[in-house]
Amino acid sequence: MKPMGSIPADFRGGETLTIAGRSAEDWIGIAGCTPLFVYDMAVVARRISKLRAAMPPALAVHYAVKANPFRPLVEQIAPLVDGLDVASAGELALAQAVAPASPVSFAGPGKRDAELAAAITAGATINLESAGEAARALAAAEQLGIAPKLAIRVNPDFELRGSGMRMGGRASPFGVDAEQVPALVRQLQDAGADWRGFHIFAGSQALDAEAIIETQAQTVALAARLADAVGAAPPLVNLGGGFGIPYFPGEQPLDIGAIGAVLAEVLDRRAPSLASTRFALELGRWLVGEAGVYLTRIVDRKQSKGETFLVTDGGLHHQLAASGNFGTVVRRNYPLALANRLNAAADEVVNVVGCLCTPLDRLGDQVSLPRAEIGDVIAIFMAGAYGLSASPTAFLGHPAPVQILAGIPSNPNAIFTC
Repeated sequence: MKPMGSIPADFRGGETLTIAGRSAEDWIGIAGCTPLFVYDMAVVARRISKLRAAMPPALAVHYAVKANPFRPLVEQIAPLVDGLDVASAGELALAQAVAPASPVSFAGPGKRDAELAAAITAGATINLESAGEAARALAAAEQLGIAPKLAIRVNPDFELRGSGMRMGGRASPFGVDAEQVPALVRQLQDAGADWRGFHIFAGSQALDAEAIIETQAQTVALAARLADAVGAAPPLVNLGGGFGIPYFPGEQPLDIGAIGAVLAEVLDRRAPSLASTRFALELGRWLVGEAGVYLTRIVDRKQSKGETFLVTDGGLHHQLAASGNFGTVVRRNYPLALANRLNAAADEVVNVVGCLCTPLDRLGDQVSLPRAEIGDVIAIFMAGAYGLSASPTAFLGHPAPVQILAGIPSNPNAIFTC
């Protein structure tokens, strides 16, 4: 038997799984099929409120659209946050469509000339990843006759300890090395660009509050050194995010209260060169990850060399991360359960696999569950971030799953499907 992570607290109660007040079978009936994703917007709204309460009042909160770009979800999140961060022309178009008045920033290496032009035309802030990208953005702006909003993504000389993906402290395709930043800022100013500040992102998926506290302090100090070197205060410093969620056994929820308390102190005593600077957090996974559940039905039960396999109609083409094929070194089990016997005692150890013709398509490896039969529904939790949009949906030509947004705080009976 191999352990699983804990089911999020919002879904633990009851003998059967309920999401936004309805059973898993109810949601399947609404969708008309399995597999499907159900996202509970009320959970997301509570997360945002909890974050606001923990962080310094003046700190802006941005939603990183890449975590989950499901349009109804982004539409509901946009009024609750202070900006949207995008990483492609497609996400930029989505942000413009659902929240035309919301501030937008555009990050990511390899932006095409057409994407730079689209961002400049839309009035989005471009987080520049290199001097070459800066030159192309300035050229595009000159052709358009628009003063571009340009920030610099800084590759810091430190990393976020314990993060799932380290984004700083080493050679990187992301951002401009810190020592090269002041000269580039002066180049932007001389060219007449609207310099918007710095984006400093050192890592992601961290559960160590002390490591995040340390990194945020280093980030503010780095921003001050860069401001001194430039001779001007950056209008905004995006502190990045890095807030993780507890997917796996032994992991504990992040103590955001501790992070917010120390960050308030750090900002209160920041250097004079940052006195007029605004600060923002950019979060995706932490806001939406725990709010999603992936439901997939068992279509076969088989024995092979003493092991039991529950074969489902879902798989890694929808939930690549849960299969262990999205950046993890050692495969570990996401929390999953039998939806109709959520808290029943385990009867057997099984492998939960998908419908694809690859041994990589394994959603649960030697997990302990109540006895399951053909027709029962497996629920995979922590499915609200980097799920469908981060998976190879075209692989083997299986149909796309339905996505449902429920639990709208202002209208709990509203249901949005794709």
